[in-house]
Amino acid sequence: MSGPVLVAYASKHGSTAEIADSIGETLRRAGLEVEVRPAKEVRDVTGYRAVIVGSSIYAGRWQGPALDLLRRNAAALVDLPVWLFSSGPLDETAETAPAEPNRAVRQLIERLGVRDHATFGGRLAPDASGFIERLMIRNGRIGDWRDFDHIRAWARDIGSTLTAVDVF
Repeated sequence: MSGPVLVAYASKHGSTAEIADSIGETLRRAGLEVEVRPAKEVRDVTGYRAVIVGSSIYAGRWQGPALDLLRRNAAALVDLPVWLFSSGPLDETAETAPAEPNRAVRQLIERLGVRDHATFGGRLAPDASGFIERLMIRNGRIGDWRDFDHIRAWARDIGSTLTAVDVF
């Protein structure tokens, strides 16, 4: 199947967008055509050869635009290779003991036949706005726990899968 790979994301403060950009760039280096777009801008997945969707996690939940994209396009996505990623733990647990996705994401993983779900650490900047963010900052949760080597390795595995002759 030809066509670009879609990397869609829901990002509140830009951290997940940066992860999506890194995934997109890694796939481009593998020779794939890639579109990286905010999930809220994607209405239809027709014409894509594969789809990767990621969301930042707040209170254990994915953001609405990422879930909406998956639900709205479920009929088409069951026929495409799909990968998901979550971004958000503000500690080392993304690498050492990633939490299971919440029920809504687990149901979509099963329904769509998702090939893999990865959890990456998040980032909380000292100037982040929002009630919960300010509480977390006061509790010393400022920092960047994203491991871009791990993110790029995950994306390289996807690129190898998509460029393999026998995939489609």
